[in-house]
Amino acid sequence: MPDSASTTVDHRTMANAIRALSMDAVQAANSGHPGMPMGMADVATQLFTNFIKFDPRDPHWPDRDRFVLSAGHGSMLLYSLLYLTGYAQPTIDQIKAFRQLGSPCAGHPEFGSMPGVETTTGPLAQGLAMGVGMALAERLLAARFGDQLVDHHTYVLCGDGCLMEGLSHEAISFAGHMKLDKLVVLFDDNHVTIDGGTDLSVSDDQLARFAAAGWFATAADGHDPEAIAAALEAARAATRPSMIAFRTTIGYGAPNKQGTAATHGAPLGEDEVAAARQTLGWPHPAFEIPPEVRAAWRHAGTRSAAVAKAWRQRLATAPEATRAAFEAAQKGDLPDRFDAAIRTHKAALAANPEKMATRKASQLALEVINPLLETTIGGSADLTGSNNTKTSTLGVVTAEDFSGRYIYYGVREFAMGAIMNGLSLHGGFKPYGGSFLIFTDYARPAIRLSALMGQPVIYVMTHDSVGLGEDGPTHQPVEHLASLRAMPGLVVYRPADAVETAECWQLALEDRARPSVIALSRQGLEPVRRQHTDDNLSASGGYVLRDCEGEAAVTLVATGSEVSLAVEVQSALSERRVATRVVSMPSLERFAAQDAAYRRSVIGAAGLRVSIEAAASFGWCDIVGQDGLIIGLDRFGESAPGDQVMAHFGFSATAVTERILARLEATDE
Repeated sequence: MPDSASTTVDHRTMANAIRALSMDAVQAANSGHPGMPMGMADVATQLFTNFIKFDPRDPHWPDRDRFVLSAGHGSMLLYSLLYLTGYAQPTIDQIKAFRQLGSPCAGHPEFGSMPGVETTTGPLAQGLAMGVGMALAERLLAARFGDQLVDHHTYVLCGDGCLMEGLSHEAISFAGHMKLDKLVVLFDDNHVTIDGGTDLSVSDDQLARFAAAGWFATAADGHDPEAIAAALEAARAATRPSMIAFRTTIGYGAPNKQGTAATHGAPLGEDEVAAARQTLGWPHPAFEIPPEVRAAWRHAGTRSAAVAKAWRQRLATAPEATRAAFEAAQKGDLPDRFDAAIRTHKAALAANPEKMATRKASQLALEVINPLLETTIGGSADLTGSNNTKTSTLGVVTAEDFSGRYIYYGVREFAMGAIMNGLSLHGGFKPYGGSFLIFTDYARPAIRLSALMGQPVIYVMTHDSVGLGEDGPTHQPVEHLASLRAMPGLVVYRPADAVETAECWQLALEDRARPSVIALSRQGLEPVRRQHTDDNLSASGGYVLRDCEGEAAVTLVATGSEVSLAVEVQSALSERRVATRVVSMPSLERFAAQDAAYRRSVIGAAGLRVSIEAAASFGWCDIVGQDGLIIGLDRFGESAPGDQVMAHFGFSATAVTERILARLEATDE
């Protein structure tokens, strides 16, 4: 490289095609961000005509380079590139419908809307961190399958906003530490934010910042094609991650608004669009790309077709075991013996019931899972010993050795979540990562993008209630289960014992289109599943754990550590001749997805329905009804030994039984 198409159409004209499409689409929508696409059009043109490896006819080619538009507000840059280079979508009519209902050209790029959109971006810096995850995935797969099958770059375009977000520090630091040399960040250094010049709010030396984190960092004129090419060549030759600060003019070509915040987040206006056409020497009507310009861009889209064909041939002639393993990893398939292994593990647990924390039970499940699934890749945000996420067969991933399957993320919860999203999006991995449930607050934006994109990332969140004890209210989650359950597309599991924990792991790994949070206890829990069944009872979200003879007067519905408490309460109520049913509900989302008849059969017709969960009461009315008794916790915790804290807040068999009896007596009156 460079390997530009032999064409009479010059660089400036090709770049102006991006500028024209971008300002026209934003103007037609009367909404959007024309400035960044117009400013970075020269960089994008050089990248896509001479450097990036892609094939619009095979958009999911595993060894393609990845292009991540972290500055997602400039989405028309990406849509223009996809259209011009010959992807099936977007069509010109879809571009004309930019930001309109039903168009894949959403205001910010959305994963799954069309091939070529590698990830959902818009929340600034998340694209950067997901790009780190993609670059990490490339190195990990190359270590496993070799550079004949895996050898590609990840390019991330970001702006000042991305680099102001705190996540950027976490991601940059991690990438530098891991020496991810196939990662290239293209910084749109235009000195403008929505509020105005960047001097209003930031004065960082970004080159020094990246260099301090172990990156190769350089600067170039973002409107000089030769300077852009030279910088890209230098970045690709570096032995560490690279950042190029391209000095650009936002809204380049708009004579009265370029270089100002006026071009950032609003249409240019009809008069300025017309003036820009004159300034750029682009006399063509809105949305019209001259045939010779379109042909030049389509030629650029064929640059890597031969490379992709050669790669497919290498895969086809690879050893059968290698090819099968590579294809299985890309598809996300589980091995045939997976179900049998989980059933065997469950049977052993039921045969030898043992009191244990579900975080320990999770590790036992992973000791079964990880040797079977070569695609799992675990990690923790500096809490490995507490989360129990590392198992005996997992080697550690380091900058010197990418053959391992365990990542020490450091104290970077947000980056961990975003990097796992990148690993999942790239393909080839089923990532899971651990922290304390309280720290989902730090990771929540990444969890939300997991859900929005339908990525089956698994968040292993331990220390799931005030029962963790002495660390006190700063570390004791209260509102977290309710807030996570409120997130669309996310499945929250809170298993009651080792058997349920294994079942929840099975369900999370089988789910191909949703992320999971597995909330686990610090404290030891009594086993409640002492009779083995091959069926995964947790799959229905809730089931009758222990029933009573005849019609139940009370139904107890509990999750996690409170299920064994509910069993104790059932015994106490039985002594008072109160017929009681115990329902374990490891996943409210899965239970809600069952049909009404099943839900009624589980909850039953008891006169009093009671929920027991050492967490916020919000949401439990949906299960027990307005007349039900919700035993929860709607205040912050206390610092003391866990059993004392639980008793203090009324989570004891005696206290719960007394509340139920009092409610029954009041009802009788």
